[in-house]
Amino acid sequence: MLWRTRLRSIVRHALLIAFGLVMLYPLLWMVSSSMKPNDIIFRDPSLLPAEWDLSNYTVGWNALAHPFTHYLANSAVVVVGAVLGNLISCSMAAYAFARLNFTGRRLWFAIMLMSIMLPIHVVIVPQYVLFSELDWINTFLPLIVPKFLATDAFFIFLMVQFFRGIPKELDEAARLDGCGHIRIYARIMMPLSLPALATTAIFTFIWTWNDFFGQLIFLTSPDMYTVPVALRTFVDSTGSSNWGALFAMSIVSLIPVFVVFLFGQKYLVKGIATTGIK
Repeated sequence: MLWRTRLRSIVRHALLIAFGLVMLYPLLWMVSSSMKPNDIIFRDPSLLPAEWDLSNYTVGWNALAHPFTHYLANSAVVVVGAVLGNLISCSMAAYAFARLNFTGRRLWFAIMLMSIMLPIHVVIVPQYVLFSELDWINTFLPLIVPKFLATDAFFIFLMVQFFRGIPKELDEAARLDGCGHIRIYARIMMPLSLPALATTAIFTFIWTWNDFFGQLIFLTSPDMYTVPVALRTFVDSTGSSNWGALFAMSIVSLIPVFVVFLFGQKYLVKGIATTGIK
């Protein structure tokens, strides 16, 4: 019986390792292709390059109108604004839904949840018309300002679930000490909600950093391009594309996401587990 148990364990682990390698192959192939000459990238599917060409990184860094640091900085501005906006506005909206009693709270909460199901393609045209009237096109404002208006219903829902798990006795004790809603929100709810706030910050960072469609719509000048839009310019539909440089800069663009996920993984798992989103 013992050898059968060990055999099943070995087979299970072998299958999991094989499945993991299949899932990782596209990423590993991109890493390998970033170090191959352009002319053999699509002829050589192996992960170990037959010829090495590390110049893709130096060529890609300076291949566009600006050095790649310019686009990294633009993305950083958008991401920082989006993270701050979501943390402030979504936590305040979640506190209202979780702790305040106002007319139509259930109705507004249901409407807020329904907005999660709206695809971006439904709202992008009205948003473009509105931001065009405000003369915000080709600025970072359309990508940052809506975050300060609690437009990400998913994060509101996530924080509402977390706030509901905090004992209301803490609120009542704070009221006896003379605290109002603002002080309860700032001094009690926020310090106790670090896992939910960290989860919101990490998801917002990753989704905003990787967002292509919205940034392509609202940013029209190369000076304002962020990393995803800048990567698109490596592909030329009318001529030859610099695939090696594209893959090299794609690897560079993944580093911030990898670092944030690496250091925030503990809070991310804890936040998801404690908010009931499994």
